[in-house]
Amino acid sequence: MTRKLGPSTRSVHLKSNRDPSTGAIVPPIAENSAFAYDTVEQWRAAALGQAPGHIYSRNTNPTLDCFEGRMAALEGAAAATSFATGMAAIHGTLMALLDAGKRAVTVKDAYGATYLHFTQILPRFGIECAVCETGDQPAIEAAIDRGLDLLYLESPTNPTLKVLDIARLTELAHLQGAVVVVDNTFATPLNQLPLALGVDVVIHSATKYLCGHGDALGGVACGRQEIIERIFRYRELTGAALDVHSASLLLRSLKTLGLRIERQNHNALALARFLEELPQVARVHYPGLAGHPGHEVAKRQMRGFGGVLSFELRGGFDAVKRFLPRLEFAYLAANLGQVETIVGPPSTTSHVELTDEERRAAGINEGLIRYAVGIEDIDDLKGDIKAALEAL
Repeated sequence: MTRKLGPSTRSVHLKSNRDPSTGAIVPPIAENSAFAYDTVEQWRAAALGQAPGHIYSRNTNPTLDCFEGRMAALEGAAAATSFATGMAAIHGTLMALLDAGKRAVTVKDAYGATYLHFTQILPRFGIECAVCETGDQPAIEAAIDRGLDLLYLESPTNPTLKVLDIARLTELAHLQGAVVVVDNTFATPLNQLPLALGVDVVIHSATKYLCGHGDALGGVACGRQEIIERIFRYRELTGAALDVHSASLLLRSLKTLGLRIERQNHNALALARFLEELPQVARVHYPGLAGHPGHEVAKRQMRGFGGVLSFELRGGFDAVKRFLPRLEFAYLAANLGQVETIVGPPSTTSHVELTDEERRAAGINEGLIRYAVGIEDIDDLKGDIKAALEAL
């Protein structure tokens, strides 16, 4: 098929839904630990990758193959490999692509555990890490110009929703011979395609929007064949394989990804505009707002602006603690991307691993709330927020 497909069609039909051996539309769950062969020759050929086949589910599995194939197709990648969690995907990618003596550049406004990888974990292995101010484009470009082996970006960022010019930074990094990795969890392949902007590897916490129902953990890395083979080899040796039942749930969820993202894009933008008008709200962070510093870049590289926004309450953390329990249509929990609205401060969600000082250094205000919009009716969400704020 050569014609360009729409996002919902892509999420439902990319890669065949029909199982070749049974004709089943829903991919079967291959619950095997190991796979048997009639002869040693066949077994050995599959083990060495000289013939199709699976030998052990820590390495490969038919259900995982199906999920990885769908994700590669959605991102426009040559290949993909899956992981037990999003952080396993991030860790595995970084460790597979970096060695002692290498240099990596990233930004402060990244997911908390990712930030700690660059400040605490990678330096222990002799990897030099430059962590730049996210909003300082000249500083990021200068760090790249000093030479690097890997550039790691997250856009929009978690939880301050800053936007990076992916194409520009990727071009500069490639001039230095570096690999560029982008966490595309917030945007999803429906809103943003980093590989089309020149990026080498795209990472997702599949637990979030790809799953969308809060019932499965997972991670995935997509990109060029030779790079994904290196990442797969690290995952294969270290054992952070995706569970087949989680893979099956993720395959189910991908079929409704287009519908969910369309609704969450709409709800988030409407809520961001609504919050801007409320006197109790000091600031709203959402790239879909015309006043957002990264709005023009977001319009250029994104199809939609995503389902996560954050906002700062006047009154700081005390106001946050009084406001959140009063919400009726939002769960106080450490997840996002679900059909239900999920809310929380960074100190209990995205940056729970960081100290108060580290959060302040990352520019995270104590009055900040991350609000991951669900698919509820927008008037109900607006009314819920208004009533909770008025009760303060």
